[in-house]
Amino acid sequence: MYQELREVWNELIADGSPFAITKVTVRGQQIRTYAAAPPTVRDLWLASAVHGERDYLVYEDERISYTQAHAQVASIANWLQDQGVGVGDRVAIAMRNYPEWLLSYWAIASIGATVVGVNAWWVGPELVYGMNDAKPKVFIADVERLTRAFEHADEMPPMKLVGVRIPGGCPAGVTEWSELTSRGGEMPDADIDPDSVACIFYTSGTTGHPKGAELTHRGCVNNAMNLGFWATCLATLNQRLGKAPPADPDNVPVAAGLLTTPLFHVTANNCVAYGTTMGGGKLVHMYKWDAGEALKIIEREKITAFTGVPTMSRELVSHPDFSKYDTSSLASVGGGGAQVPPDLVGKIDSAVATARPNTGYGMTETCGVITSISADFFVDKPASAGPVLPNFEARIVDAEGNDVPTGGVGELWVKGAPVIAGYLNRPDATAETITDGWLHTGDIARFDEDGFLFIVDRAKDMVIRGGENVYCAEVESALYEHPAVAECSVFGVADERLGEEVGAAVYLKPGESLDAEALRTYCRERISAHKVPRYLWFLSEPLPRNANGKFLKRALRDQLNPAEAA
Repeated sequence: MYQELREVWNELIADGSPFAITKVTVRGQQIRTYAAAPPTVRDLWLASAVHGERDYLVYEDERISYTQAHAQVASIANWLQDQGVGVGDRVAIAMRNYPEWLLSYWAIASIGATVVGVNAWWVGPELVYGMNDAKPKVFIADVERLTRAFEHADEMPPMKLVGVRIPGGCPAGVTEWSELTSRGGEMPDADIDPDSVACIFYTSGTTGHPKGAELTHRGCVNNAMNLGFWATCLATLNQRLGKAPPADPDNVPVAAGLLTTPLFHVTANNCVAYGTTMGGGKLVHMYKWDAGEALKIIEREKITAFTGVPTMSRELVSHPDFSKYDTSSLASVGGGGAQVPPDLVGKIDSAVATARPNTGYGMTETCGVITSISADFFVDKPASAGPVLPNFEARIVDAEGNDVPTGGVGELWVKGAPVIAGYLNRPDATAETITDGWLHTGDIARFDEDGFLFIVDRAKDMVIRGGENVYCAEVESALYEHPAVAECSVFGVADERLGEEVGAAVYLKPGESLDAEALRTYCRERISAHKVPRYLWFLSEPLPRNANGKFLKRALRDQLNPAEAA
């Protein structure tokens, strides 16, 4: 099976093949890229117009076809240009997963401006930091995010505000969304450099502030090509092995994806939305995750691909009403954002007769996936993340930056078209993370003899809570702002549902007193709710340190009992 996979793989990337790989020079480095990749996000979007009257965006009882979406996107693009937004300018999108998110995204990127994907969970100080960092000309927001912006207007740069789904209409000084979609006109021209920044997504910062990862047009399109490559590779292999009938070009099944994770993340935006749009599929939005509601939508909308964090897949297949719904349309169940526990791979494979398990390992800093694995390969290697995709080179290096042999453990470095241009306004962080085009992933990994990647540990100090990266330093920074806190250390605590929860050991200044709920309330005013420690331990002695003075996080995590936390 693995030999046949490699044969099909090599055929698909050979010169003259649909996924032929070539090399180009970007930022002074030779990198791998797909020769046939559309040059920009604009080109990818414009190509989807051929899907015409097919359903594209679905939200509750609302349906928008490809034709309607293209008309609205062109109108939004013209309105943005009327406001003086052009190549290189930034526009922020701050909302839940509404259809307006993607309509705004395609319009902004199609005129060469840069999308600033605002984390919808950000509280006031986080929003203030992000907007002062990105300085967008326009801020497109739903009622929750618009309210937050008003509360901190004096602390943020001047922005033209656009309101989306505002009950009772927009307040004075805020433009109604309908004004954008009624502007009309054809898509305006734009001259866009493939290596310019299409989108900025913020990742939690190791130094207390989030970093704006700059995703390029080339990177986003190459990520979409990676998704197409892996799907084509598996389909070709199954036909060759007699596990599937020959492809019928006149009867290509239409994909339907369920958007369960936020569009300000690469999983939903760059993987689910891009992949489905390229194939002329349907994107069904959920207001809020609920496994029972997801089952209803799967049956009603004939969802073919379910992608979420592992917690969602587990809750879906384990739901008490699972057998009551028709899930026969599903072809794949899985997701990303965190490693899929090996036991869940088998549960997915046995629970849904028509669907196979799948996952991808990747990062915001690679515009999406680095590896992909599914079907028989995932069942056979449930602890693996899969092979590295064709437009990447990959290395496993030791602490000195030397390559280690196959099977050896070290940090994973990758280089290729999907690697970000850098971090906005952070040349120091960019230089630390990217060396001569090689992205230091911060993940400790190994390759097996079949070239499949296994993630062993994390080098970066972070907690992955339900697919959300929570950097310990950011939480520690919020805790240290409290005048009663002398020392603190934040780390992950195992959790059956979310994978990990945030835990913190705290030592108070002499003579100070503080209870857990008061400290949590203090944190909620400074960081998003999902970053606030669920587990708090107040220690009577200073935190243990090593010879270099660093707190012994692993020792603390191992010795502190969650049942005894406040």
